Formats: sequence, C-alpha cells, structure tokens
Amino acid sequence: MSDSPSGAAVVDGTVERRRVTVRGVVQGVGFRPFLYVLATELELTGHVTNTPEGVVAEVQGAPSAVARFCAAISTHAPTLARVESVDHHEVPAAGGAGFAIVASRTDGAARTLVPPDTATCADCLTELADPADRRHRHPFINCTHCGPRFTIVTGLPYDRAQTAMADFPMCPDCAREYADPADRRFHAQPVACPHCGPRLRLLVPRPGDGPRPRPVTGKDPIAEARALLSRGAVLAVKGLGGYHLACDATDSAAVAMLRRRKARGDKPFAVMARDTADVEHLVRMGPEERHLLTGGVRPIVLLRRRQDADAPDSMAPRLADAVAPGSPDLGVMLSYTPLHHLLLGLPGDSGPGPRLLVMTSGNVAGEPIVTDDDEALDRLAHLADAWLTHDRRIHVPCDDSVVRVCDGQPLTVRRARGYAPLPVRLPLPVRPALAVGGDLKNTFCLAEGRTAWLSAHIGDMDDLATQQAFERAERQLESITGVSPELLAADRHPGYRSGQWAAGHAAGRPLVRVQHHHAHVAAVMAEHGLDGSRPVIGVAFDGTGYGDDGAVWGGEFLVADYDTADRFGHLAYVPLPGGDAAVHRPYRMALAHLRAAGIAWSDDLPCVAACPPDERRVLQRQLERGLNCVGTSSMGRLFDAVSSLAGICHRAGYEAQAAIELEAAALSGPEPDGAAYAFALRPARPGEDVTVRADPGPVLAAAVDDVRAGAAPALVAARFHRAIAALVHRVCAMAREGHGLDTVVLTGGVFANALLSSACARALRDDRFTVLRAHQVPPNDGGLALGQLLVAARAAAGLGTTG
Repeated sequence: MSDSPSGAAVVDGTVERRRVTVRGVVQGVGFRPFLYVLATELELTGHVTNTPEGVVAEVQGAPSAVARFCAAISTHAPTLARVESVDHHEVPAAGGAGFAIVASRTDGAARTLVPPDTATCADCLTELADPADRRHRHPFINCTHCGPRFTIVTGLPYDRAQTAMADFPMCPDCAREYADPADRRFHAQPVACPHCGPRLRLLVPRPGDGPRPRPVTGKDPIAEARALLSRGAVLAVKGLGGYHLACDATDSAAVAMLRRRKARGDKPFAVMARDTADVEHLVRMGPEERHLLTGGVRPIVLLRRRQDADAPDSMAPRLADAVAPGSPDLGVMLSYTPLHHLLLGLPGDSGPGPRLLVMTSGNVAGEPIVTDDDEALDRLAHLADAWLTHDRRIHVPCDDSVVRVCDGQPLTVRRARGYAPLPVRLPLPVRPALAVGGDLKNTFCLAEGRTAWLSAHIGDMDDLATQQAFERAERQLESITGVSPELLAADRHPGYRSGQWAAGHAAGRPLVRVQHHHAHVAAVMAEHGLDGSRPVIGVAFDGTGYGDDGAVWGGEFLVADYDTADRFGHLAYVPLPGGDAAVHRPYRMALAHLRAAGIAWSDDLPCVAACPPDERRVLQRQLERGLNCVGTSSMGRLFDAVSSLAGICHRAGYEAQAAIELEAAALSGPEPDGAAYAFALRPARPGEDVTVRADPGPVLAAAVDDVRAGAAPALVAARFHRAIAALVHRVCAMAREGHGLDTVVLTGGVFANALLSSACARALRDDRFTVLRAHQVPPNDGGLALGQLLVAARAAAGLGTTG
C-alpha cells in the first residue's frame, strides 16, 4: 500500500473516485455522520453534503474500499433512514486529504424525503434521568436517533437553519458535540440543552393577569404541572405537532369535566402511560401491540379491554369510567417526548403526579389541532385551566397516529405523527398529481413517478379552519417534495368542499372526478403493489359515498382495476330519512329498515320505543311520501339500524358510535353459538347494471324474533357480524364464478372493525381466495386520496382531458 498525491490510500497505485447520490429518508437521520465514519474507517477521502435531491458524497481511494463504501450504504444505514436508491458513477480523481461534511447545497428541485418525528430514544432517556448529565430533566433532549423532524422543517435541505431550531443558537457545548464525529449528536439538527433552549413555561390564569395569563416564575414548571393534574386540572400541553388537552385519567371528575368542556359526548379518549406495566391490567396486549407501543413511532394503539379490568384488589391505577364508555377498545400510547416522560414522572420521582393521562387533541370539536401559542390561549381558554408551553415553533401540525392490530398485522386508522410524510411506493409511474381526498378524515396525496406522499391527517372539511389548514399543508408538502401537480383528482360528490377546492385551484389543469368506492379499492391495490393488469373483487363497506346513480352508496361489491369499477352487487337500497338526522339518531335508520322489510313498528322493539311518538308519526309520513329520503346501500347505516334494534345505541354522539358499540356487544357475550342471520340474495331487476342485491330483510326479521324472545344484545350483535361475513363470502364466490377472479380487497371504514375484518378474511381464505386489506394506509376515508391518484392518473393518460 502507498499514498497517492491526493492523500488517498491506494493499492498498486490505483485510485478511484465516485460520486454517490443517496435518495430516500436520508436527511435528519444521521446519514452524513454515518457516511463520514464509514469513509474514515475505509481510509477514503472526499466529502458529503445535503442537497435538495438527497445526500451526495464523493469518495476517493482504493477501488475495493470505494466498492465497500457503496455497498454498505443500504445494508448499514442508520436506524431511522429509509434508503430508496443509491446511484454512483466514476468521476475524475481530485486532490485533498481526509473526508469532510461540507455545507449543504440549496440549488435544484427538492427530491429528498423528510423524516417523521421519532420518539425519545433509550440513550436520551438515560441522560434525562441522570443527575450528573448536563441534560438532566431537559424537556427537549434529543439526538441523531430521535426527536422532532417533520413538524419543525421549514425548507430543504434539512439543516438547522431550515428548521424551527434556527431560533436557538447552539451554546459552545452543543456546538462541540454537533461538530464531533464520535458524538451521538454529530450533525443532529435539533440538538439543544438547558443553556441554549428551548424553554418551558407554565401559564396559570390569576386575578389581575388581564387578557393573557402570566408565566409562573420561581418554580419548576413540570412539578407545578404535575401538582395541578393531581388536583384535577385540565392542562393544555404543547407537544410535537400541536397542543394536547391532558388530565388525570384516574380522576373521574377531571375526565367528566374535560368531556363536558369539549362537548365530546361519549367519544373515547386516548390514554398515555409511562410504560406498559401501567396498562397491562386494563387491556390485552400481544407482541405486535407491544412492539407498536414501545417502538420509535409510538402511535395510539387500540387495545381490546379486559373484562376483568380494574379489579378492586389491583394495585395498578384504576381508569375513570368516563375515559372510553361503551368502547371495546382503549386507545393507549406511551410517552414519546421528554416532556411526556417528565409529566408522568421519571423513576424515583416523588411528589404528587398522575400515572395515566388522558391525552386528546387540543382543539374545539371539528377544528384542526392548535399549534400557535397565542391561538392556544384564545381557542383553548374555555377548555384548559393552565398551559404548559414552550418557545419552539411548530411549523407543521401533526396529530397522533392511531393503529390497531388485526390478525397479527397493523391496521392504520389515522396516519399522522411518526408516519407522515413517509412515502408510499407506487406500482405504476404517474405524472405529477394532487389528489384531494374526501371531506371526512381528510388527507391529500401528492405523487410523481413511482413515489406518493400522503399528508398527515387534516380532519373534517366542514370547518373553515380545517379548510385553511388543508391549504397550508398542501403548500408545505409541495415545497418539501418538489412536486408541482399537473393533474388534480377529487371525489365525485358535488358538495364536497375538497372537490370544490380542487375545482377552484385547477387553473387550467385537468381535474378527474373519481367514484368514492373505486378510490377505496384502488388505494389497497396500490399499497399491495398491484399494477392493475388483472381486476380484483372489491368489497367496499362504509357509511357514505356518492354513487354513480345519485344514491348514497356504502355496501358495494365491485369488479375493479385502476381503469374501471363495475358494480357486481350491493346492499339493497333503503330510504335514508333526513340525511344526517338518521346518522345521529340510529333509531331512525332502524325504523326505515324495518319498514323496508315489511316489519311493523311495534312498541316492544327498542328502536321503536326510542323514537318519540311525534317524531315517529312525522317519520312515517316522510317515508310514505319519500320526502328527503334518498336511497342508500350503506353498510354503515345497517350497522346503526341493528345497533338500535338490539337496544344498544339509539343516539350517536360521534361518528360510528352505534357500530362501535355493536362490535363491543358482540365481543362481550359468552362463546358464540355459531348461529348467524342470513341475507337474501336477489337477482338484479331488468335494466339494473348489477348482478345481485343483498336484501337485509331476513336479517332484520330474525333479529326482531331474537329481541322479542329476550335474547341478549350480545347474541344479536354476534349473529349479525357472522351474517355479514357469510354475505361477503357468498357474493365473492359468485363474482369468482362469473369473472374468474380470486383476489378480494376488503376496504372502507366498516373494515376498521377488527372482529368483522378478521371473520371475512378467514372465511375467504378458507375458500382459497387471496385477501388484501389496508395496513399502511387507512381503510377509511383517510386513504381515499391514494386511490384517487392512481385512478385519475390512468384516466388522464387515457383521455388527456378533464374527467
């Protein structure tokens, strides 16, 4: 071995220099330090930098060492990195000694991927609890392996100057760590300590404060906040992607007060715990759930509640009944920021403090999560007793993700913190496009080539503040992805605000309208990498979707690819009396179904008794005359009807409450008897563009017989769930016979019901079907945009005009 004039180690006088471009999630995850260490170990010279297209390195030295460098990039990348491609080519040798991290380049279009926020790592937690460490009890401790990323990014490439941390110049100690290749914080952009910030403040309204409460001074904000929580207060706590409202989850009065203030009805709250030991007596937790709870994302995980939870002799914390009334699940997340760990107490902490916290989004119902400090003081003033806040800006709102495990695999219910903005790999290349999603659980999707970026959860588009949040998020995602859409996609519903936004912002670009349930099926196809060359049987069950015939669809069997979606079958239409009134009062849906089935409204049925006599008379005339009674095939509304018929839920205070409580009832009874109700399958009427209609009349009649015989609601609920699974199997078997297809997609919000999803999948797989379900992307309307995008891209490619 000898030294070349450039300083690179060479063998037999041969030296090679290569330019390497790494694309993917490679900024903000310690990638440049990783390459620095790798190159130094291999005795390579050169440099590495962040650019808008990714991480770019030039390495020079012995060809074998250069080859090992290139090979190790994918196989030994940092834990938080996601390497999508490594491209390298030879360039002329150059002079210079050593390997350096050089200043980032800002020229060119953005093509790199911003990492999501990541839960505090074990090393940082050890330092947080160590009295000898200079970051002992620092609420903003982080390193290359953890901390804020997506929510603080203001531009690319990802450097401190283009994050919210630009407001906090590094102190000499932090700067030294940042520059030391051997340090865990080498080029960690959010690096911070008590000397350089950010800083925590507790604001408690006091007499004489005027319009703004003043910070509490001379006391530890964390200790004071813990004491307030222990005394039953509701705190607005500033987190990574927005404010939470927090209270002691074991304090019944505090939970009830928060529920009243938020006007939340019976909608379940999520609970935060310090570790799994504090919730194991409350929920059933398998290895998959435990992995989700303790991993780097730390979403809210929906866990089945134990029937024997909160036994009187238990020494574990007892959960207030008002946390999640009527729900079969408890949403649990573990602390994911240093502030959360401090609020719940570090090992050895003394003094009052909660062991379980209710943690719910800091917003007024229907509005987006609050991120701005002044806005928090205004909009949360009637909800919170105090504010635990800090001076690091939240640039991108991001709510907590919600996940459950179904048949051993994750099922994403809400995709946000920890997942956004990670991309989805597309099975087909698409032109630059924007799909705007739906109006409920809105997310949008940007894509170009084979990469799609789903936004974080935005919310329901009924509220002006949510529409404004949508627009801000769309601009921000365009800026960090570099996608300039040439094509727009939206739902066909003429009243959707998302579609109206797309039409108003088309500016001459094609706008393709995509049928709601076609988009649902296409999203799952895309997630599973199907190229659309062969259709699937799509089972799309939800509450509401605009149908091609103007009816409200929601119980659909489709034969679909990305180009077409032919309606093979559907749940038979029944009137939807009064639109939203039927959604909020499930007894109205029950009475509509009973009338359609020819079953009299007798007072011995719970749904009839729940309907006030005056309303019953008006409803009867309304159904007789067809006034404001659009037809619906919605499976979600059938769940509502059976829930009320069984006496489980007559009024819904939040979306899908009746269906959730029906599932809870089905899970609460003794071992199932195996019996099931049965749908009647009717052939299509002349002129109908469909093969079969599923008539729920026999299901309703059998359920009525059970109710009159005194059957428990749990039995009715279980038999109904089995009826749906049998229906799905029967209709899919008919579609296989008619079309020769054996791949089934189960999608739509109804399939967030794990009991139903598992039963349908099991019946189909037992009959040799291939079953595809959503995992990365929600099966509900939070996944619509991905499907819209694929369908619209194919339509635009074929038509070249606005759809």
